[in-house]
Amino acid sequence: MSKAFVDHFKDVSQDYASNRPTYPAELFDWLAGQCQDRQRAWDCATGSGQAAVDLARHFDEVAATDASASQIAQARPHPRVRYATAPADASGLDSASVDLVTVAQALHWFDIERFHAEVRRVLKPGGVVAVWCYGVMAVDDTEVDALVQHFYRHEVGAYWPPERRHVETGYRELPFPFEPIAAPDFAMQVGWSLPQLLGYLRSWSATARLASERGSDPVEPLAQRLESLWTGTCRVSWPLSLYVGRV
Repeated sequence: MSKAFVDHFKDVSQDYASNRPTYPAELFDWLAGQCQDRQRAWDCATGSGQAAVDLARHFDEVAATDASASQIAQARPHPRVRYATAPADASGLDSASVDLVTVAQALHWFDIERFHAEVRRVLKPGGVVAVWCYGVMAVDDTEVDALVQHFYRHEVGAYWPPERRHVETGYRELPFPFEPIAAPDFAMQVGWSLPQLLGYLRSWSATARLASERGSDPVEPLAQRLESLWTGTCRVSWPLSLYVGRV
């Protein structure tokens, strides 16, 4: 039986689409370079299309699926991206029709064995699969970072779904039964204003759960404390944990 889908981002899909950081262009350049053909990529659990649109720079077509209809409704349109609501283990794609499968910040939600079977079904011989996640953010201002880390661990910490632990361990505990391809190190880095940072914090599923329990915005007290510390923009970074393999 397939793992039941729980839409953790239903109530924050708009915040998710507007405030999630983008992945480095170099990541997609490198992934495309590992593929024998660039006819079709499948971005599984695409969310609102953050990775799918970048993949469209390299592939003739990108099939971008997500089990959350609310996420797909917020997806960024692109002429070479075809969005659809579908679970990770039943993409609706033809067998041996995909050159690259990507999963960005979502593998921990899957029925992983069933997803791996779907990857093997849809990939062409020699096709590539890449999964990655990014862990806890780091802000280059030490006072700001201390407050953000406290919010993550002590304010909303108890409200993260249990699968979140796999992100914190960089997916090291999850199986990846494909012929490995050694990958360079990649990281996400942005220069954010305070409203952008606060929007990102509000896009967390744990923040939404706490807000629902309290009936108020748990980010607002933090925002008031950060206002006196924030000047212009702050550099925010996330290292990527990336696993790439070939069928």
